Amino acid sequence: MSEETPVLATDLAPLPADRYIDRELSWLAFNQRVLELAEDPTIPLLERANFLAIFASNLDEFFMVRVAGLKRRIVTGLAVPTNVGRAPTDVLADINRTAYELQLRHANCFKDQIKPALAEAGIRIVDWEQLDTADREILTEYYEQRIYPVLMPLAVDPAHPFPYISGRALNLSIRVRNPRTDKVEFARLKVPQMIPRYVRVDRRENEEDIRFIPLEELIANQLEDLFPGMEVLDHHVFRVTRNEDMEIEEDETENLIQALEKELLRRRFGPPIRLEISDDMDAATLELLVREFDIDEEQVYTLPAPLDLSGLFAFSRLPRPELKYKPHIPVTHPQFRTNSPSDKPDTFAAIARREVLVHHPYESFSTSVQAFLEQAATDPDVLAIKQTLYRTSGDSPIVAALIKAAEAGKQVLALVEVKARFDEEANITWARKLEKAGVHVVYGLVGLKTHCKLVQVIREEGGRLAHYCHIGTGNYNPKTSRIYEDFGLFTSSHEVSRDVTKLFNVLSGYAIETDYDRLLVAPLQLRSGLLERIEREAEHARAGRTSGIKLKANSMVDEVIIDALYRASQAGVPVEVWVRGICAIRAGVPGLSENIQVRSVLGRYLEHSRIYAFENDGNRDVFIGSADLMHRNLDRRIEVLVRLSDREHLARVDRFFEFAFSDDVSSWRMLPDGTWQRRVISEEGELLPDLQDLVMVDRTEARARRAR
Repeated sequence: MSEETPVLATDLAPLPADRYIDRELSWLAFNQRVLELAEDPTIPLLERANFLAIFASNLDEFFMVRVAGLKRRIVTGLAVPTNVGRAPTDVLADINRTAYELQLRHANCFKDQIKPALAEAGIRIVDWEQLDTADREILTEYYEQRIYPVLMPLAVDPAHPFPYISGRALNLSIRVRNPRTDKVEFARLKVPQMIPRYVRVDRRENEEDIRFIPLEELIANQLEDLFPGMEVLDHHVFRVTRNEDMEIEEDETENLIQALEKELLRRRFGPPIRLEISDDMDAATLELLVREFDIDEEQVYTLPAPLDLSGLFAFSRLPRPELKYKPHIPVTHPQFRTNSPSDKPDTFAAIARREVLVHHPYESFSTSVQAFLEQAATDPDVLAIKQTLYRTSGDSPIVAALIKAAEAGKQVLALVEVKARFDEEANITWARKLEKAGVHVVYGLVGLKTHCKLVQVIREEGGRLAHYCHIGTGNYNPKTSRIYEDFGLFTSSHEVSRDVTKLFNVLSGYAIETDYDRLLVAPLQLRSGLLERIEREAEHARAGRTSGIKLKANSMVDEVIIDALYRASQAGVPVEVWVRGICAIRAGVPGLSENIQVRSVLGRYLEHSRIYAFENDGNRDVFIGSADLMHRNLDRRIEVLVRLSDREHLARVDRFFEFAFSDDVSSWRMLPDGTWQRRVISEEGELLPDLQDLVMVDRTEARARRAR
C-alpha cells in the first residue's frame, strides 16, 4: 500500500474476541509477582518478610475496592464492565479461587520459609507453649499493665446481639461454659490495633537473639481473667474485610466535603466481602459467623495462623542492616548542587539555565522538589504559588511551605483532591489547615479527580514575571518519594508555563481549555493525543520509516488504546510495554501482537513513573506524567503528560528502557498465553542483576564522568 493511501478501520481484519486479559485476574498475577519476591532466597530476609506484608496489604485493598465493587454491581443488577466477555459471576468465582490459592501459598511461605529463616537469624516468633515460667511472668505483667485495661469482650446472647465487627481488625471468637447452668455461650474479643502486633518477650534480650509472640496469642492465653467463673472451652481467630469502595454523587450536593464525610462514615459499615478464619475453627462457630455476616461459602478463607501477615511490616524496623537491602542515599541532582553542603541551592537560577529532569529516589526529593517550594515560600520576589495535592504525608514540609508562603502575603492556590482513596480524611484535615492559613483551597471539578502533579511559581525578575513549573509522575510526598520511583521535570519554558497557567484556570475557575502546546491533558485531549501518535507510528511502519513505541505505566487496561497497539504491532511497529501491575494486553501472539513485548519490574522501589515514547521517524516524541492507561485516568480524571525536549533527558529515558528490556537484567516477561515468567538466572547459570541496582550504579558512574 502506498504512503498516500490511508488505511481505514474497515480495511482491517477484525481483532479476536479473546484479545484482553481479565483485569482482576491480571491484578492477582501482579500480587503473585510480589509473593515471588518473598519466596526468593537471594533477597535479604527482612525484605522478604516485608514483601509478605505488602502482599497482604495489597490483597486487602483489592477486596475492599475491586471485589467489593464487582459484587455490589452483581447484587444490585448494575451493568458490570468486563473486558473478557464472560459472565461477572464466573469472573468473581475465578477471583475467589485464585485469591484463595495465593493466600494459602502466602501463608505457607511464611510458615515454611520466612519464619524458620528468621529464627535462624535470631528473630524468633514463639508460641505460649515455648515459653518458660520466667518468660510467662514477664509477659503476664505486660499484659496486665498494657493490654488487659483496653480489652472489651462482648457477649452474644438474646440480650446482647452480635456486635459490629470492624473491617481488617483481628478478632478472637471465644466459647465459654457456665458451670452453674452448663450452658455454652459465645463471645467476641477484638485484638487492640494500637498495641504492637508482635510483642517482645523479654526486652533484656540481645538484638541479635530476640523473641516475639503474636499479640493474639498472648491475649488468648489470658482469657480466664476476662471470664472469671466461666470455663473457657476454645478460641479461634477471625478477620473480616468490608466493602470500602466509595461512590459520591457530587452533582447532587452543594458541599463536597460534607458529602465525603458522610460517605467516610458509611464506609466503616460496608457489607462484609471476605471472612478469614484460622484453620482450627470449629463448625459451630463458623456457622454463627457465616450467618451473622450473611456471606457465601466461597467468601470464607480458611488459613493457617497467624492471620493478617501485614503485621510483618514491624520487622523492617529491626536494627539488622545485614538482613536488609544495602542502603541507598538519594543524591542531589547535579544542577541543584552547591559548593558547600550547608548552602541552599538557588533552584530558580538552575531551572532558568536549563530544564532539569529528576529521577526519584535515585535523586533526592528534598533537595529538588522540596527545596524548590521552600525557596518559593521565602523568596521576596515570588508573587504566587499554585499546586495540586493528591497525597502527601502527615507532617508534610510541602504543606508547611505553602502555609509559610500564604502567611508571608503571597498568593497561594492549593488544589486538594479530597477524593484520593484512603487518604480522604487526611486531605480534608490538610485542606482546612491550609484555608485557615489564608491559602486559596479548591477541590477540583465535579465528577473528576484531579490526579495531575503540578507546581507553578510566579516570580518577579527585572520588571517581568518569570514562571517556574514542576510536572511530575508522583505525589508531593517526601516519605513515599524515598520508595517510589518517579520522574519530575522542572522548567521555565514559556510554552509549558502558558499551558500550566491555562490548566490552573480550568481547575480553579470556569475556563474550558483544550489548546496546549507541550502538555497532553485528560479527559479532553490525552486519549486522542496518544491514539494519534500510535497511529502515526503505524503509518511510519507501513511506509518503511523508523517506528517504535515504548510505554511505561502502572496499569494498562483501556481497550481502545490496547486495540490501537495491536494494530500498530500488525503494521510492524516494535512495541515495548513496561507495566508494574494490571496488564490486559497480550504479548507475542502470532498475527495479533508478535511485535509487542511486555515486561514487569518489581523490587525495593515501587516502579511508579509513567513514560510514553514514540520514535516518530527519528523526531522523537516522549512524555512523562501522571496518567496510567486506564478508563478512569483517560476519561474521569484531570491528568497531565509533558513532552520532554532536552536530548540528555531523552537519552536517560532510552537507557532506562534498555535496562528493562535487556535479556541480561532480571525481570518478569509476559508469555503469549498471558502468564508471567520471571527470569533471574542467565543462560550461564549466573544471577542476573536487578534493574534498580543498575540504575543506582549508572547514576553513580554518570556523576563520576561529569566530575572528571
